[in-house]
Amino acid sequence: MYKAHFGLRELPFGITPDTSFFFACSNYQEALNTLLVAAKNGEGFIKITGEVGVGKTLLCRKFMATLDKSFVTAYIPNPFLEPRTLMLALADELEIPQQKDVDQHQLLKAINHRLLVLAREGKHAVLCLDEAQAMPIETLEALRLLTNLETEKRKLLQIVMFGQPELNRKLEQEAIRQLNQRITFHYHLGPLTKDDMEFYISHRLSVAGYSGSRLFNRGAIRALFATSGGIPRLVNILSHKALMLTFGEGKQQVGTRHIKAAATDTGAARRGIRPWAWLGGVILLVASTGAGWAFFR
Repeated sequence: MYKAHFGLRELPFGITPDTSFFFACSNYQEALNTLLVAAKNGEGFIKITGEVGVGKTLLCRKFMATLDKSFVTAYIPNPFLEPRTLMLALADELEIPQQKDVDQHQLLKAINHRLLVLAREGKHAVLCLDEAQAMPIETLEALRLLTNLETEKRKLLQIVMFGQPELNRKLEQEAIRQLNQRITFHYHLGPLTKDDMEFYISHRLSVAGYSGSRLFNRGAIRALFATSGGIPRLVNILSHKALMLTFGEGKQQVGTRHIKAAATDTGAARRGIRPWAWLGGVILLVASTGAGWAFFR
């Protein structure tokens, strides 16, 4: 694609959560520190919230990768499961062999036994639940049962929930108020500031192998922040498209019109912009890009 054109080893703006691209600005580093401190203190329940695309899954994976060997982690990416299925998934992550027709009581006993064995070995078990806002109420209640697993000294299982703000509203329901009371650490992950976003762009380009002069000019940075709102996923999508357009023109620097054209083609970005204001520029860009634009579309 455009890697050779810009001197890159790999694509810098993928949307898969690659921990090698983790950007430790103040917001994300604070969230990671909150998770690490809570885990090392043995806190039973931790919650991380943030809007769509702010990087919760990447933070989750970075957190698990940063924990030392005294931690055993279980990761469930889609917890839209009934209680028994959630426990089966946890048992599978903890490498607990189970018969297909095991009932929930026996399942909970097996999990408790495994956690006790890990505790005797000096290990801490951490369950990370991504997209936790999708969990049914009865499954959230089952989580409370898992937090009851403890010795006289500490919890046997620490649970970290990563979810959109809807998770907060769900936890406020009367039926699961006991679970909400057990959350000891909470952090809300917000979007990048304009300055952080500019460093974020430079960081990802550097990790991808870029060593040239400024690739996104100042106008492009301003347009990128205006159209993405600092949401990392949108920043990545728009930056990737803008690089494709720049490559299609044979240029070496991303400008404002490349970002605006990319935003016009990105539905999630359109709400924050006025594409008709740049219609002439977009038409000019389409005409000049030729085959590159056709490939982009």
